[in-house]
Amino acid sequence: MFSLFKKTQMPTETLPDRAEEIQVPKTHYVNGNPLKGPFPAGFETLYVAMGCFWGVERLYWKIPGVYSTAVGYMAGSTKNATYRDVCTGKTGHTEAVMVVYDPAEVPVERLLKTFWEEHDPTQGMRQGNDVGTQYRSGIYTTTAAQYDAAIKTRDAVATQFEAKGMGPITAEILKAPVFYYAEPEHQQYLAKRPGGYCNLRGTGVTCPVGETV
Repeated sequence: MFSLFKKTQMPTETLPDRAEEIQVPKTHYVNGNPLKGPFPAGFETLYVAMGCFWGVERLYWKIPGVYSTAVGYMAGSTKNATYRDVCTGKTGHTEAVMVVYDPAEVPVERLLKTFWEEHDPTQGMRQGNDVGTQYRSGIYTTTAAQYDAAIKTRDAVATQFEAKGMGPITAEILKAPVFYYAEPEHQQYLAKRPGGYCNLRGTGVTCPVGETV
């Protein structure tokens, strides 16, 4: 077994790549839009990691202006990793959610507001009782404007977390690496099983979007 200590450290030796990517349904279980594209012209994609991806995906598919969502694995080393691979802590991936949205209808700052308010981004390699590299917090951007907004909103909420005695923000903010789709059973999981596990807990912090953009 991988020790708890090692599961909270990025691995120095990773599992080998898998040759085949995971196949997923063509359409979103909730809204029927494409899960892998093609997406409408002008739409943008943001990726977020906030702990177990089931509840995170549900948060985002409910936001008006979000066109499609999917769950998967990011920011690790093993290509085409499976859920079982990621759970070992030996791939370095975090559980992430792809958010495809219409920026004319919902600004990226609105998506980032949900990110900062709906989980605790100060816990390092964990989210509550869920411990390991796969539960670390992150924002993975695909445009310069997204990246700038992520930095600005982070700086705007940082003092609130510190005032609550929660320490510095540990969420990583990176230009998006490869997103590997998770297995079909994980896609829109809480729509298929409404009573399923969701560990999301807000902290009471409010992201002052209107004050930072």
